[in-house]
Amino acid sequence: MVFEKVAKMLAEQFGVDESTITMKTSFEEDLGADSLDIVELTMMLEEEFDLGEIEDGDLEGLKTVGDVVELITSRSQDE
Repeated sequence: MVFEKVAKMLAEQFGVDESTITMKTSFEEDLGADSLDIVELTMMLEEEFDLGEIEDGDLEGLKTVGDVVELITSRSQDE
């Protein structure tokens, strides 16, 4: 469920086919994301999943779609 939502958001933001996004998809290498793209994505994720603010330190560890799914899942379980 979380992965599907994230994949849909990424497909829309980066103009790629949703079916090409996997847990191993890299933001920089596969999607060509720059730092501004990551900030925009973070804000969308915070709102969509009601995560509160994601700290800059947490952002540095987000390299793949799987990293984002793991962050969302762990934050959701904390509530």
